[in-house]
Amino acid sequence: MPADIDIGGTSEDAVLGGRLRLRQPLRGHRVGHDAMLLAAASDPQPGDRAVDLGAGIGSAGLALAVRVAGLTVTLVEIDPALSGLAAGNAALNGLDGRVRAVTADAEDGRALAAAGLDAGSTDHVLMNPPFNDARSLNVSPDPRRRLAHVAAPGLLARWVASAAGLLKPHGVLTLVWRADGIDGVREALANGFGDVALRPVLPRPGAGPIRVLVRAVKGGGDGWRECRALILNGDDGKPSAAAEAVLRGGESLAFD
Repeated sequence: MPADIDIGGTSEDAVLGGRLRLRQPLRGHRVGHDAMLLAAASDPQPGDRAVDLGAGIGSAGLALAVRVAGLTVTLVEIDPALSGLAAGNAALNGLDGRVRAVTADAEDGRALAAAGLDAGSTDHVLMNPPFNDARSLNVSPDPRRRLAHVAAPGLLARWVASAAGLLKPHGVLTLVWRADGIDGVREALANGFGDVALRPVLPRPGAGPIRVLVRAVKGGGDGWRECRALILNGDDGKPSAAAEAVLRGGESLAFD
């Protein structure tokens, strides 16, 4: 992303029921459910090290740091303006003692190492990569929104490879992806990851899944299992109790 693109104005918004405040651009990609679900699906322990690849303004990594005391998080973002907002958001929430933001390409191992992210040094990687196919939708003219949403061919496999390089043996990768792209997730994880658990996300009862949350272990076994779905809304259109517990209450998502 060119560094001279004007970020425009920003807003300051509360998420997680007010537990986290985020400054974000008024135009382009805005924080949504995916980042909060990704944070809830990650399961680090106090004292662990986590990396949020493609962190944007830091929403997922910061939400995880709010939930897990003693966790240290590195937010990796290619766009310098968004990386700057991520650093500011860490300070805004009093988390800059254990959350830092770096400007680097998630696919560039040398850049990650130069940012202090050594190979095999991380307990957890979480990521919400761009996952829309440019061939199947109208691409946004906004460059930041386009970069956040549209995946270049092979992007997922390259990001998974970066995660594998960063993770310790038996470290855990958690990601969110579009539900109709699960075959691509399987292919990307086939080299180096196992013990994979999937949790579909449904917009309402009886609907097809729109997202899938995936947790995989570096060097894990061959097993794949599908867990119970998370349903975001009831038939009445109101948020489900399970979704509210995660999106407003800050609870974690079990893979059961």
